[in-house]
Amino acid sequence: MSEYEEFEIAQGTDVTIELHLTNEDGTKKDLSNHSMTATIKKNYSDSAGEATNFAALFVTPNTSGIATLTLTNSQTGALSKGRHVYDVELSFIDSDGNTVTERILEGRINVTPSVS
Repeated sequence: MSEYEEFEIAQGTDVTIELHLTNEDGTKKDLSNHSMTATIKKNYSDSAGEATNFAALFVTPNTSGIATLTLTNSQTGALSKGRHVYDVELSFIDSDGNTVTERILEGRINVTPSVS
């Protein structure tokens, strides 16, 4: 089950969200052989073409369990003001060669308008 979190970002700014991922026992998650995707949309029903993708990177070493999600000032400048929805998914390939995807974070992002 994913965690729920709300954020506020300002149009036209660079945004970085740092995630500290842990296993159920509280130890840092080893992110080796994992990939991450994160997307923001105005509404759940928007098409993939209307979505904005975060750049998702793992901090080295991958055993630190830390990942960052970033949006550039151009990306946030193109977002409309108001409430948006987002989610973050973590994937890996299991020992049978199957891709396992887990939604680890989801919620709302309020985009505040820029005057400049």
